[in-house]
Amino acid sequence: MTTLATPPKLMQPEELKPVVELAERALAQMDRVLLGRSRLHRMVLAGVLSRGHILLEGLPGVGKTAMIKALGQILNLQFRRVQFTPDLMPSDILGTHILRETAGGGREMTFQQGPVFTNILLADEINRASPKTQSALLEAMQERSVTLLGNTRMLPDPFFVLASQNPIELEGTYPLPEAQLDRFLFKLTLGDISTDVLEDIISTRRRGEPPVPDRPLSGEELSRLFAAMERMYLPRPVSRYISRLVAASHPGGAEATADVNAYVTYGASPRAAIAMAESARAYALLAGRPSVGFEDARAVAPAVMNHRLILNYKARFDRIGELAVVQGLLDSLDEAGLNLPTEIEIDSPGQKEPA
Repeated sequence: MTTLATPPKLMQPEELKPVVELAERALAQMDRVLLGRSRLHRMVLAGVLSRGHILLEGLPGVGKTAMIKALGQILNLQFRRVQFTPDLMPSDILGTHILRETAGGGREMTFQQGPVFTNILLADEINRASPKTQSALLEAMQERSVTLLGNTRMLPDPFFVLASQNPIELEGTYPLPEAQLDRFLFKLTLGDISTDVLEDIISTRRRGEPPVPDRPLSGEELSRLFAAMERMYLPRPVSRYISRLVAASHPGGAEATADVNAYVTYGASPRAAIAMAESARAYALLAGRPSVGFEDARAVAPAVMNHRLILNYKARFDRIGELAVVQGLLDSLDEAGLNLPTEIEIDSPGQKEPA
C-alpha cells in the first residue's frame, strides 16, 4: 500500500516576511547591476527559486552575460562560463577521460570534470554551437547528472543552466531543438532600453562596467528561500486554471482559441504545466503572498509557454508570434471556468444587453 507523504506546513504571513526581505535584497542588488530591468530580474529570480533553467534572448550588448554573472555573485554560488562556438565539442562542457600514469608505473583512465560541474553554468550564445554540442546538455538539464562511458556522476546541488542566445535571424546561429527548449523553465527576451536608462549608464559607469554586488546571500539564507518555496500553497482552482491554459494551447482543444487552431501545430507539453505551477509559487513568494493566485499564474504564463508552442507556416506568413498566441489564451480563458456569456437576452430573443 502506497503511503502519501505528509504535506508541508503552510507558510504564515509572519514567517514569510523575513524570507521576502531576503528576496528583495537580492533583487535590489540585481537592479544595481543592470539598470532598467526590474521586471526581468524578478522573473529570473523566480526561475531560480523554482530550480529551473532560463533562456535569455537578445541582441549582443544588452546585458545578458552581465546579469547572469551578477546573479552568481549575489547568490554566492559557484559560477562558470562557457562560450559556445561552432567548434565547441561535448567534452569541452561535460569533461573527458584522460590516461594517466599511476604511482606504481601503471596507467589508468581518470575523469577530468568539465565546466558543467558547477552551480550556475552560463551557456553564452548557446545557439552558436552545433546541434551535437547543444544536445550534450540534455541529460544535465533534466536529470542533473552526466553519464560518460557508462558511469553516471551527479551534478552539484543546486544546478542551473542560464543560457543566452542571439535571435535566430542573426548569421551563424543554430536553432535549439524542441526537446532542449522544453527543458528551459522560462524564455525571456531582452528588448531595447529607454533613453533615461542609457543616460544613467553613460553618466554613472565608466566604460559601462557594472558595480560589484556587495551584499551576497549566504548559503543559509539561500536555503531559507528554497525551504519557503516548499511551503507555498497552490489552490485547486489555480491549478485547474493552469491545466486549462496548457490544454487550450493544443489545436482542437475544447477551449482552444481561433489563433491556436489557425497558427499552432503543437501545443505546450505537460512539463509546461509543471513549470507554470512551480514558477507561480515563486512569483507569489516574491510578492509576499503565502498562497498562489490567478495573477501569479498569468504573470509567468508567457515566459513558460512562448518557447513551447510550435507554430505553422501560416503564423510566419501572418507575422504572428508565440507571445501573441499566449496573450490571446490569457484574454479568452475565464479564470473560474464558468464560461459566463458576454450578453444576456431580455424581453425578446432579438434584444440583448451586456452581461
